This record gives sequence, C-alpha cells and structure tokens, in this order.
Amino acid sequence: MGRIVVLVLDSFGIGAMDDCADFEPGDCIANTYEHIRKKVPIAIPTMYSLGLNQLVDETGTPKGAYGKARLAHYGADTYMGHQEIVGSLPKRPAKRLMKDVHKNIATSLLRENFKVTYPFKDLPILLIDDAIIVADNIESTPGNIINVTADLTKVSFEYALKVGSVVRKVVDTSRVITLGGPHTSIARLLSVVKKGEAGQWGIDSPKAGLYGQDYQVRHLGYGVNVQRQFQTLAESKIPVYRIGKTADVLEGKHLAYSIVNTAEVLQQLKEAFSKEKHGAFLVNVQETDLAGHAEDTNWYASLLEEVDDWLENFIPLLKEDDILIVTADHGNDPTIGHSKHTREYTPLMVTGPKVKPVSIGTRNTMADIGATLSDYFRIESTEAGTSFLNQILKN
Repeated sequence: MGRIVVLVLDSFGIGAMDDCADFEPGDCIANTYEHIRKKVPIAIPTMYSLGLNQLVDETGTPKGAYGKARLAHYGADTYMGHQEIVGSLPKRPAKRLMKDVHKNIATSLLRENFKVTYPFKDLPILLIDDAIIVADNIESTPGNIINVTADLTKVSFEYALKVGSVVRKVVDTSRVITLGGPHTSIARLLSVVKKGEAGQWGIDSPKAGLYGQDYQVRHLGYGVNVQRQFQTLAESKIPVYRIGKTADVLEGKHLAYSIVNTAEVLQQLKEAFSKEKHGAFLVNVQETDLAGHAEDTNWYASLLEEVDDWLENFIPLLKEDDILIVTADHGNDPTIGHSKHTREYTPLMVTGPKVKPVSIGTRNTMADIGATLSDYFRIESTEAGTSFLNQILKN
C-alpha cells in the first residue's frame, strides 16, 4: 500500500446521463467538455491520454484505466456528489420551505429544551436561545436548503450543530447547513433578513458579515451516513487529507485545507503528498465549477489546461504502489443558456505504476471510488459502491 489521490475537477461532465429527462429535461443537451472544446481551443494532452481519448472520441490507447460513472444521487449537486464519491448513496430529498416546516422544527427544538421564539411576527423564521436563527437559504434553489445561522460570540459552533442536528432530523430537504462566525451579531443577522424566491425568507449572509476569519460551516445531507464513508473509516488508520472544497463538504477530524485558487490547491496537494508515504488525498478543484456558473468557457478551458500541465509534472512523482484518480462530481455546461449544474456522466481516469490500461466501463455510482479506496487500504467497506481495484491493477 502507498498513496491514493482522488482529484475531483468540479463539474467536469462528459455528456448528459440517460435519465436526464426525469430530472431536468434541459440537461439532455449538456456535455461540458465537448461543448467547451468546440467553442475554445484547448490542449489537455495528459488527461486526454489517460482516458478522455477513449471516453469522448473512442480513439487511441489510454495510458491508464478509464471509465465513467453515473450520478446515483438526485439531481446534480456538489455536496451530494462528494458524499457519493466517498461511499454514500444519498436519499432523494424533498423541497421544503420554512413556511411549511417551521412549526414542526419549533416543536422538536422545544422538546429538546431549546428556547424558541419568532423574532418577526408574520415570518417563518425561528430564533433559538437568542443566538441562532433557523431560516431558508435564500442563495439556493427554493426548498433545497435550510440554514442554521449562529452568532458565535454567544454560542459555540458545537452548540449550533446540536440545533442543526435536530433540524436535520425533522426535515427531508437536500441539506441543512449549520454556519456561523464571530464577526457578526444576532442584531446584524436579523437586520439583513429578506425575502427570496417562491416564498423563501432568510438571511443575506454576505451582508451579515458571516464570512471571513474563523467562519465555520457544516453541511448535513439527507440520508447521508458519514460513519460509513471512506474518510471516516480511514482516519484512525491513515492520514486523510481534504484539500480544496472537500475540506468544506466532507466531514473529517484533521488535515483540512479549504482553498479555492486552483494553483494553491494543487500546490498544497503536492506538498502534502511529498510528506506522506502512506495516505489518501481527497482534492477538489472548485474554480472549474465557478467558471461553469459564470458561463465562461475561456476561463473553464484555461483551468483545465492549468490542471493538465500540473498533472504532467505530478504523475512522474507517483511511486510503485501509488494511484491517482481524476474524476468529477457532476457537470456544469457553460454553453447551454443557464448557470446551473448539469446531470452528466463523470469521467474516471486512473493511473499509477501498477495501473494497467483497461476499461472499467460505466459504473452505476460514483460511490465505487470510495469502495475502491477502502479496498486499497484494506479497511471496512463503505456503505455503498463496488471496488474496481482488482480490475485496474497489473498481475
């Protein structure tokens, strides 16, 4: 055993999934990589030779194992996608607004001996212990997320998480996000409450001064069993690094580096990789997704080229037992007329000295990656997924 790197190019889809019409019919024309390269000259020879050549053009002999994965989670979501990658099969959520569920949430919190009040007479917003606000997430699609926002000068983040955990048990939304910072106040949070879309009421988080130094956040997904995810099963046995957005969306105890800039993400990975002879590295390049949201094909193409150049220099550093998996979590086609994620197959490109050039086909779930990681480190299997380790290693 050596080291495994899972490098997630956030939103790097390679074509609409066959069930796209059941989720978002507009996604059926999506193909993030294909449409970018048709619009912008792009050179990514390293990834192309690792399997994109076969996956998108059915040509050439890849230098490593290759395949693609279906999204088993509902829709196309970065948070849920990463839960799936590390071995979960998130349940299908429902859309709920606070106006529909605030009474049930209030009842459950009162039952747990929290103080619950309504700071606005006619709005479905809860104030808990004069320090925490439960409201709609007005930055997301209506009904997807409920926020639990804390003034961390009044309560600890761990205390806020207790409130978040109660809310999570009550509602079946995609996510409950517990967040907070020490540079705001309850008065300021309440002063920036505003109406969102379709009956949402929530906090304008940027105006509230939440973000910045010592800001804390925890995403709680619906139907996500963190205890059976790879990083949780592995952390007591090996170093598990979470670099980039994985530091925010995957739970863990140590070695988390929340970085957005692509060059800094890759530099942190290289530095951490050089320190360890044995360990796992769960890495997310977030800026590709930001370029997709911005509908900016030039920026997206430049980021892919930046990663590809870096991979060319990094791959020779892999030792005999090391494995590199390059993949994605969904699509985000910047050419189809909207800025949302797209439900697309994700590529699987696997390389390392012992990895043979073989097709691993279309995987039923991205959770196969988490299962493969557990198999590699010989630890308890993840909740979901089928390992492809034996398919890719040379005899």
